[in-house]
Amino acid sequence: MAGNLTRDEARERARLLTVESYDVALDLTEGDERFESVTKVRFTSTAPGSSTFIDLHGAEVRRVTLNGEDLDVSAYDAGQGRFPLLSLAAANELVVDARCSYMRTGEGLHRFVDPVDQKVYLHSQFETADAHRMYACFDQPDLKAAFKLTVLAPGDWEVVSNAAAETVSDVPGQTAKRWEFPPTPVMSTYITALVAGPYHKVTSEHDGIPLGIYCRASLAEHLDADNILEVTRQGFDFFHRVFGVRYPFGKYDQLFVPEFNAGAMENAGCVTFLEDYVFRSRVTDAVVERRAETILHEMAHMWFGDLVTMRWWDDLWLNESFATYMSVLAQAEATRWGGGAWTTFANVEKAWAYRQDQLPSTHPISADIPDMQAVEVNFDGITYAKGASVLKQLVAYVGLDNFLAGVRDYFAEHAWGNTELKDLLDALERTSGRDLSAWSKEWLETSWVNTLRPEFEVSGGRFTKFEVLQEAPADYPTLRSHRIAIGLYSLSGGTLTRTKRVELDVVGARTEVAQLVGEEQPDLVLLNDDDLTYAKIRLDDASLRTLVDGGIAKITESLPRALCWSAAWDMTRDGEMPARDYVRLVVSGAATVTDITVLQAVLRQARQAVQQYADPAWQPEGLALLATELRALLGSAAPGSDHQLAFVQAFAGVATSGGDLDLIQGILDGTSVPDGLAVDTDLRWTLLQALVSGGRCGEADIEAELRRDPTATGERSAATCRAAIPTAEAKAAAWERIVGGELANHIARATIGGFQDPHHIDLLAPYREKYFAEAGRIYKEWTFDQASTFAVGCFPSFLIEPATVEAAQRFLTEAQPPQALRRLILEGADGVGRALRNREKDAAAAG
Repeated sequence: MAGNLTRDEARERARLLTVESYDVALDLTEGDERFESVTKVRFTSTAPGSSTFIDLHGAEVRRVTLNGEDLDVSAYDAGQGRFPLLSLAAANELVVDARCSYMRTGEGLHRFVDPVDQKVYLHSQFETADAHRMYACFDQPDLKAAFKLTVLAPGDWEVVSNAAAETVSDVPGQTAKRWEFPPTPVMSTYITALVAGPYHKVTSEHDGIPLGIYCRASLAEHLDADNILEVTRQGFDFFHRVFGVRYPFGKYDQLFVPEFNAGAMENAGCVTFLEDYVFRSRVTDAVVERRAETILHEMAHMWFGDLVTMRWWDDLWLNESFATYMSVLAQAEATRWGGGAWTTFANVEKAWAYRQDQLPSTHPISADIPDMQAVEVNFDGITYAKGASVLKQLVAYVGLDNFLAGVRDYFAEHAWGNTELKDLLDALERTSGRDLSAWSKEWLETSWVNTLRPEFEVSGGRFTKFEVLQEAPADYPTLRSHRIAIGLYSLSGGTLTRTKRVELDVVGARTEVAQLVGEEQPDLVLLNDDDLTYAKIRLDDASLRTLVDGGIAKITESLPRALCWSAAWDMTRDGEMPARDYVRLVVSGAATVTDITVLQAVLRQARQAVQQYADPAWQPEGLALLATELRALLGSAAPGSDHQLAFVQAFAGVATSGGDLDLIQGILDGTSVPDGLAVDTDLRWTLLQALVSGGRCGEADIEAELRRDPTATGERSAATCRAAIPTAEAKAAAWERIVGGELANHIARATIGGFQDPHHIDLLAPYREKYFAEAGRIYKEWTFDQASTFAVGCFPSFLIEPATVEAAQRFLTEAQPPQALRRLILEGADGVGRALRNREKDAAAAG
């Protein structure tokens, strides 16, 4: 994000202007630092004689003309990224001739040099407001226009934008080529795009839509285009059927680009993806499933976000939540993942939402976004996952058919326009016949997550009373209406099977469940069975004992098993279950988790439970317990299976003893490789990092591995390993690289990841004070994405001491940082405070 446009400024500019077209000419042949950008904008004004501004950031402005008259280029405010436009006519033509800067932060027009072949690759990333790093524009979502692009680029490059190129011609006397693109349909600036470089390309077609898949040439051998195209075709068939509107942007290109900051971006007809989704080493099916969800998420945006666009970023949640919900629905109904997609949703997305919603920075789903700095920190678990969970609940309330009928009406009425939440709710009210005002107020305008807890009395082995208690903290007292199912599960024949299910509405603090009175008390009572609502659930003492004593391994269905794992983890995070009990639960049940996504999540959580939530005196025992179980699971896993790979990856994260590191070394050097395990490039780096952290390997070993893998991913992995070397000198060197601000975005993230090694907390102790000394300066001087990476990644989250919380509070009081940075610091301090409380709970369990 470049300039900090406010909502009031955007409203005024939208009231004043109608933008008709942009004609943008770029010359990408000039050099390594800058490129030429000449923009012609045609727009009208409702108030001739009035003034406004156009956005342009980080540029050298050479000439500006408005309606044929030269303007004083010294009026350009480089700091704000604005050029003033005075005395507008009714109809205006503005020409801005500038030299803009390539970025290495993943924002604007990002430039990358492939270390394998020294080829140059470019890609744009403009959400939320970085289009004006590449061309002058009115950079806000409700000033849509048609865009015509002309690009001068090296002759061996592919150039991809929102529309298919109309002509590609040689330039006399040069090795360059000129790419001319036709005008696009009207769209917002943030979904315009440019990707350029010697990309490898695979083309296809489906239902009359030209399809393209792109990646760097050095990754071409790893591009599994067939799988990507299969999901793409399934997505188009599904969305065409349920949306009732054909894909509106002609061709559809999907480009896997280097050093991308997010998972993907929904540029119209030119979707960019994180390059890690090109799998150069073996991955589990959980990663393939996640890529498929991302593909479908971005495709859903072609309709919801691109064809119909939010008026302002207050409705960012609806944009992202809708795409998240629809992507999982498409996955469940149109791909090989089927109903397992909702299990993943419960275990991954909702876990993210619950975690985010309990931070001090929690906010309503429909948030107040006064300016661009506010929106940047709202790309969070509430915007994506809580919103999608609430949409899932809304679908259950109005009915799927009514929901999709309303969505079709919404697209038909608002195509190519801008909307607000009310426009969608109006359409859904018409098709469902339901008044959604109370639902919207209850779910979209309030914060925090409710907790549902069973309370019952038993006599003679049967329930004589059963109630569902709903809780909310004093600061967020809203008690909501929930539609839930309650499942009773009993052990029989070695399995824990559902014997009774009731569905009801939970309203208020207590809800009687008369249907369960007289039923035999089961081994497990599961609230919110089938995951119908958005709420944390609690397990009664008997049910929790069933799970901890091995019962969780006896649940045969994936979704209730995932819900039990989720409930146990929520109880651990909230200090109602000792961390050591959660670890023992994982140890007892991991062997029978068939869902690879759930398995990898619970293994990560078990490691976090030991390293952050367990009593430090028990941590060595906890790590040993996990490592011993993972060694056994690794030995018994089916050769070549996803589980085998998941177990070795998790084992590398907890291997600290001499014997465990010996096994890691043996796998890496080939002397002790489990049958069927492919020790490929990425796994080698994982194993090497464990050995570096354990003091077994050092700089020479890292350099040797980098010679084996002299790629961009290899450079990132080497940066992580170097920062993980357990010496004060290595930590100091890593810190200087981080705060120097010269690292490209992905190298910076990799270095931070190695620096924050939880196995060597003593080496991190000096950096608490240094972090707070640098945080304000970095936030002021760096781009938002880089500054937030530092603020979150380098927060002393492993220094779980009251002094860390006190240092954060002192910084907030004395520095009075901007609101966005304040939020990130508060979140970090809250994590440490939670860990301190959980350590007290775990220590009490030892007695």
